[in-house]
Order: sequence, then structure tokens, then C-alpha cells
Amino acid sequence: MQRQQQLTSWLEKVLQGAQFSLAPASADASFRRYFRVTLPDRTMIVMDAPPAHENCEPFLHVAEIFAAAGVHVPRVIAQDLAQGFLLLTDLGNTTYLEALNEATAPDLYRDAMDALIRIQQSSRPGVFPAYDATLLTREMRLFPEWYVVKHLGTTLDDKQQTVLQQAFDGLNRNILAQGQVYVHRDYHSRNLMVCDDNPGILDFQDAVYGAITYDLVSLFKDAYIRWEEEQVLDWVVRYWEKARKAGLPVPQDISEFYRDFEWMGVQRHLKVLGIFARLYHRDGKDGYLKDLPLVMDYLRRACDRYIELRPLLHLLNQLEDRQPQAGYTF
Repeated sequence: MQRQQQLTSWLEKVLQGAQFSLAPASADASFRRYFRVTLPDRTMIVMDAPPAHENCEPFLHVAEIFAAAGVHVPRVIAQDLAQGFLLLTDLGNTTYLEALNEATAPDLYRDAMDALIRIQQSSRPGVFPAYDATLLTREMRLFPEWYVVKHLGTTLDDKQQTVLQQAFDGLNRNILAQGQVYVHRDYHSRNLMVCDDNPGILDFQDAVYGAITYDLVSLFKDAYIRWEEEQVLDWVVRYWEKARKAGLPVPQDISEFYRDFEWMGVQRHLKVLGIFARLYHRDGKDGYLKDLPLVMDYLRRACDRYIELRPLLHLLNQLEDRQPQAGYTF
């Protein structure tokens, strides 16, 4: 309550006494909260990022870089970094997740791919932190720490730990060999908004410089919406064709690019399983539990397609006490 009083007092000063109302806009998986500020003639969004837990400076930095790339991100109207408050332009209240269906998906995803390519074309090293082996591995370690130990209530034996580490090492080799670009790091249907200059892009403060397939995985192997694999492949091919024409660092062979896309997905989905388990067991947020099966399905399907990842699939079978399906070999 005290925090909201501070926010209201700050807005009263920034808006110079104008009458306004405040209502929750959204909350994310961090300590950040968002409120819609409604005035008689317009709306804005205020971000509440408690300085003890969140740092607004990366948000401001990435917003500037992405805006310069020509994509639609919130514009900063006012800021108070000491208190952790940002007043932003409002990109609306319709997410891609709410708007996506068979009829709307082609146009919405075309816009999302085009915006992603603009971001990637503006890339240069040294602007964002490197998505290096240390960070990739730290993310994957969330899987054994939170999903295996806390969520499944089990412990990996030495052999299983070796299998997991070998999988991490193999994934890192592939991912670090991919073309490197700016990575939003959460480019999915809950962070893309349907608006006039489509899409509006949110939640980009954790951007890094890393593998070109990462954001594509976030977009098309989305933890919150499922598409048939044939459809995903079609969209990946469309992106690859656009990326080649744009001069981005993608392989000349689409099968090589799709393999990179799938292996990047294995890294991301190991991480996401760990994050969703942590949100429940540490933070008391159970809303993500319903999304675990889809993420696990993505992970299992990719591991089944590549012989190098079959030991990881076997480990997943052991953890879930499943019998190997016909055709699985280890």
C-alpha cells in the first residue's frame, strides 16, 4: 500500500495535478508491476520496478536501441530511477495471445518476423551482454535445481548428472556457433501487442547478444500457444528466406537452420521448465503450472529427432517414469 501511495504521489507531480485513475495493467514473472493511467484524453502506462529488486536502466537502454532499429516499443514520458518509476506510452491492451487464431496468425506473425529482422539487422557486439556459455548454462541449471529437485522431488544420480551435463555441453557448442545478433529473450505472444504500428514490443529489458534462432523459438515454440509442427516449419522457412534476403547470419541450408532452431529450443525449454517450477515453488505463482506440459512436449519432440539428444530424452523418460516408445533407441 505504501508503494502505491508513493507511485500516486509521483504521478500527481508528473501530471501536474491532472485528474487520473489508476488500474492494474499487467504483472510479469518478476517484481515489476504495470498500471494503466487513464486521463480524460489519453492513457499511459506506469511501470513500478522496486529498486531493491529491479533496475530500470537496462529497460531504458534497450528501449533506445530497439526504437532506433525502427520497431514499436514504449516511449518514456517521465522517469524516476531512484524510486523505480517509469511513465510510458500505452501500446494498448490486446496481446498477440488474445488475438491469435487461424485467421489472424499469418498477418500477425508476418509483422512479428519483420520487426524481429529489423532488430537483428541493427545488431552489433558490445551493446548488450553476451549470451555466452556461462549464461546459457546457468539458465539450463534451473531445470535440475527447480524442476527435477523441487517440482518432481527427485535427485539425479551420478550417471544422470553426466548425461545432463553432456547435453548442456552439446547444446552450447551448437548455440555458440550460430550467427550472433540482438536477442530480445522473451519474444512471444504475451509480450507482443496488437496496435497500429504492429507489433508493439514489451518486456525487453533482459536483451542480450546471442544466437539468431533464440527469439524465433520464443515466437513459434511459444509456451502459451500451440501450433502444428508443419505450420511452425512453414513459418520458420518464411523467416529464413526473409533473413537471407536481409543479409543476416543464417546458414544457406534450411535443414541446418531448422536444426539450429530446434537445438536452441531445447536450451530454452529446459530453462523455462525450471523457471515455471521456480515461480510456483519459490514465488507461490501457480498460473504457470498449466503451461508445463506444452513446454515438456516441445522438449521431448526435439530430443527424439536428433540422435545426439536421445540420452536426454531417455533421462526425461526416467524422471517421468515412462517406458521408451517404439523406435526410441539409446
